[in-house]
Amino acid sequence: MSEMRDATFEEGAQRPLRLKALDGDDVQVISALVQDSVLPASEMSWRKSERRFGLLLNRFRWEDPATTREAERVQAVLCIENVMAVRSQGLDPKDRDTVLSILALVFEPGEDGAGTLRLILAGDGEIAVDVEALEVILRDVTRPYGAPSGKAPKHPE
Repeated sequence: MSEMRDATFEEGAQRPLRLKALDGDDVQVISALVQDSVLPASEMSWRKSERRFGLLLNRFRWEDPATTREAERVQAVLCIENVMAVRSQGLDPKDRDTVLSILALVFEPGEDGAGTLRLILAGDGEIAVDVEALEVILRDVTRPYGAPSGKAPKHPE
């Protein structure tokens, strides 16, 4: 019989993320994980009849800091449910090749569970998603790969 022990954090490092945000605190966790994600504008989709807005991100793996190996990214789907409207500012809707970089997600609650999820983008762009009820899902869909730059993104302090 083998000895039982608790799993370590390191053993879970290669597992794909599957997270759901149902309130503002949950959104802060997902925001930290999608910070510096990049995507071409063509990888956003609003399915109005399904009330769903989705993005296919190239997400930097902040949860697994590269200390002994190269920095990594992973493709992930960010899905926002219960969507009533989507607006953007600072983006050209005709330019589908523009590469967007996500700086943060911010939830502004409204009445009765409704509110607006703001995707703050580099370069003063923003996408505002009005939701009837907050439900945001982040799910990794590929294995991690080496970040093309080989480094973690940096921000001026």
